Amino acid sequence: MQPKDEVDWIAVSENPLACEDIAAWVSRPHCGAVVTFLGTARSSSTTGHDIIELVYETSESLATTRMAEVVRVARERWPSVVAVALHHRVGSVALEQPAVVVAVSAPHRHEAFEAARYCIDAVKKSVPMWKREVWEGGSAWSQEAQTMVEARDA
Repeated sequence: MQPKDEVDWIAVSENPLACEDIAAWVSRPHCGAVVTFLGTARSSSTTGHDIIELVYETSESLATTRMAEVVRVARERWPSVVAVALHHRVGSVALEQPAVVVAVSAPHRHEAFEAARYCIDAVKKSVPMWKREVWEGGSAWSQEAQTMVEARDA
């Protein structure tokens, strides 16, 4: 559910991500820039298999707490940012479907782009999210794991 009269919308969900609704939610009358980033499930893998789906797992409370910290740091670094949405899927994500959405609005594009880039990079580095790659006849945890850092250090 979209928060009313809020400027941050953080969610972890098993449901498909409503990218257009998220982008519309961050739009504000005094913002000339809305930047969205969609991270989608792809078929390539470090294992050499043709991936048919990804399965994400996390602790929802830990993930949303870490995502909120990412937003807090983004607002410190780019004070003109108006609205931020960070959404991540858990469970099964089909190829080409969004697994993560970042949307940022600001009066000007430079701040919106910079904040959005920071947010996706920081989510990848500071939010514990485990990814299982599934292929025909098998599956394995992704080998693309990173050492977790604090959002401020991302």
